Amino acid sequence: MALLFTLAALTLTASNVALSKGVYQTGPDFIAETFGSTTPQSKSLWLTPQLKNTAKDIMDRRIRGIRVRYWQHEDKTAWIMEEIGKELPITIGVVIVKGRVKQLKILAFRESRGWEVRYPAFTAQYQNVRITPDYKLDQYIDGITGATLSVRAVTKVVKLALFYHQQITQPNTNQVDKNQAHKPPNKQKESLHVAPQSP
Repeated sequence: MALLFTLAALTLTASNVALSKGVYQTGPDFIAETFGSTTPQSKSLWLTPQLKNTAKDIMDRRIRGIRVRYWQHEDKTAWIMEEIGKELPITIGVVIVKGRVKQLKILAFRESRGWEVRYPAFTAQYQNVRITPDYKLDQYIDGITGATLSVRAVTKVVKLALFYHQQITQPNTNQVDKNQAHKPPNKQKESLHVAPQSP
């Protein structure tokens, strides 16, 4: 009898894990839900060396790529980014309005542990959060037992999205020139040296 109960419990646990993993909402659906009839075209924030250095400090890892995609309508921006939890990436959607988090959603989760970060009871903690001058959140975020790495990944993405939002909407506090952030870094033109011809 005890063995049957154990097997049943293990089966139920495995079933819950299987149901907890997966894609909860696609990127396009998240953007459409965020902006409705005013859904804008996506834009690119070009990652200059200076931006990458700060992003590296926020994420505690090297930042790959040369640009990050975002959507903007007036003071509202939306970001879809991925960060590793333990071994696999978590896809996270962040909506920011006037420098504060308006909405946070876990769009996809791929690991067997830590999926509790998808629940509104957890994500609601990020509502109205801002980033401080030293790139920390201005509110405390409660963790989840057994989901420490997932919580850490979500918090890092929120901080990075808030930092990127500043680069676009608050030029007076930007580390980089606002115009430069919207265009690829200039490539230096190669100088062509022509040797004088002999008479």
